[in-house]
Amino acid sequence: MPEISRGENPPSEPSTKNSDKMAETSAGESESTPENQSELFDSSKMRKTKPGIKRLSLTLCVLFSFLLGFPFLLKSVEIYRSPLPFKYMDSLSSVIESEPLLFPCRFQAVFLGFNDELNDADKLGSLIADRMREVVGHDRACGSCRNNFTVSVSLELEKGCVQSENGENGCLWQCGLLKDADVATKWKDDDFVDELLDNALSGGQKCSGSNGKVYSIVVVEKDEEVRAVVGKHRHGWIIGKLSKEEAVERVAEIFVKVFINGGKEEGSIHGEFMPVGADGRVVLSFSLLNADPHDWIYNWDFQRVNEILVTPVVEALAPIANISVESQILYHTPKSFFSHWDDQRGAYIYDSKDLPFFVNSNEWHLDTSTAAGGRSKILHIVVYIPSERECPLLLQLPNGEISMTNGFISPMWGGIIVWNPSGCSGHSGTTTDGRHTIPFKDLENIVEVFMGQLRQLFGLKSEGLYVGSSDRVKLLASERGFSNWELDLLARQHTCFNLQSCATTLGSLSRLVQSLPRMIIKDEIGKQVEYSLQAANFAQSNASVGAYDDSAVLSRQARSLAEDSFFHPSIMSVSYYSFEHCFAVYSPFFLPVALHVLLAAVKEWKRYKQEKSKYLTWKAKEVVS
Repeated sequence: MPEISRGENPPSEPSTKNSDKMAETSAGESESTPENQSELFDSSKMRKTKPGIKRLSLTLCVLFSFLLGFPFLLKSVEIYRSPLPFKYMDSLSSVIESEPLLFPCRFQAVFLGFNDELNDADKLGSLIADRMREVVGHDRACGSCRNNFTVSVSLELEKGCVQSENGENGCLWQCGLLKDADVATKWKDDDFVDELLDNALSGGQKCSGSNGKVYSIVVVEKDEEVRAVVGKHRHGWIIGKLSKEEAVERVAEIFVKVFINGGKEEGSIHGEFMPVGADGRVVLSFSLLNADPHDWIYNWDFQRVNEILVTPVVEALAPIANISVESQILYHTPKSFFSHWDDQRGAYIYDSKDLPFFVNSNEWHLDTSTAAGGRSKILHIVVYIPSERECPLLLQLPNGEISMTNGFISPMWGGIIVWNPSGCSGHSGTTTDGRHTIPFKDLENIVEVFMGQLRQLFGLKSEGLYVGSSDRVKLLASERGFSNWELDLLARQHTCFNLQSCATTLGSLSRLVQSLPRMIIKDEIGKQVEYSLQAANFAQSNASVGAYDDSAVLSRQARSLAEDSFFHPSIMSVSYYSFEHCFAVYSPFFLPVALHVLLAAVKEWKRYKQEKSKYLTWKAKEVVS
């Protein structure tokens, strides 16, 4: 039994050796693995853990907070700009500049007392129209009719009345109105004939094409010297022995040179001499100047003068300008030059060389009106009473004659009238004390001179005579200072000038606003531009149908609104406020911090991408192994 036991023990030795070998093998493997791993892992290029995003998220949150706040910053510094109709503003400017405004004119010629050989009214009308076109020529003066006119002719013959076919029913002459025997004997009474023709012509003349305004010439065949007169309304007459050719020539000349051009060769008023402010207002400032109150002090009853003589003029010019009147009396107002004594005339003389120095701006405080604020125009009418040492004071004309009016005008400023008190003499050595009042008769003469000066300031003739190529034409003076046909002329010219000024202003505003994107445009400016465009369009529409007064009023409103929008205080205050200015103001506050946040975000993003690349590299190596 023991032997058997000892015999069974040996087989157990090999298993023990095998287990030892396996243990050695395992120990060998465990000792070789860390060395291999250290050889495969590079800490500069790989990492075993996934990189965190807390730092990146925090940095991006700060960056996005800045980015989200940027629109609020832009909103806080945003410039409000009311939308302007740039297209229509530029269109109006281009249309007005390229195509001068055309006014329709309607003319009518009436021939009385001619023989029956002159019986073709249509042919006679064509001859007059052709001659008118020759006289007009290539005149493109703004405010004229140019070739946009029609001529109708009426012939009162012994056998009946012949009228041209182009005359509308409301515009045709009513035959038989002047057959009264009493009329034939009063053709030399101009005032009587003027009122007679006005009653005859205004009875049936309502022309839709010219808004009721028809300019007529009545040609009367009489065996006497030819005489031409233009009345206070819209008609004239020619009396005398005339052939058909002479009649056509004279009628065409009066139609063009007088009714269209106002008796001026240039045919229009230049814009720089328009005595109306940009807002359509005119202030007539009457000043009575007592040069030396120690000699005498004169007063005047201006309220009566204003009610009787000045108010009709203001009402007549109402469509053209909004006119207000004021008056003042000043003392101690010497002139700024010395006159010289003329023994032959027994008066002190000043000539045209002294006129630029007559107004003494240092002593004459004329601009005292509070009604002439803004862009209103002041026209000064100065009545100058010289001192006793220079009385009488007379104006000598360049031709050596003494001025009948003893006054002169200064374009765009006004006029001056020198009034000498009756009985004054600089060599008498007497002094009149106390206060006096200028007689109303002298005031009427002063206002008459003022009317001539005002007509000149508005570009019309001061004298009642037009000298043409064929003969002289007498122009009757109106009690209002302006005849109806002259008011039509002023309305056409002022309408054209106002629309040109409006178009130029709106075009300049359009270019200015589009060139400065940081300019504030308030809703008030947008409404002013809109209303100005509407008024300009209505003015053009009224002008195209011959409504001269309405077109003048609307064009004045259009110009005033355009000027108000261009010179609005909000535009003038920030006209140079640019984006560079805004950037320069806000960049010191936000740019340094924003730059650091942006750089930090970029840096953190690059770091995160680098760490993530290390982790992906390690994962790839691990999968391969």
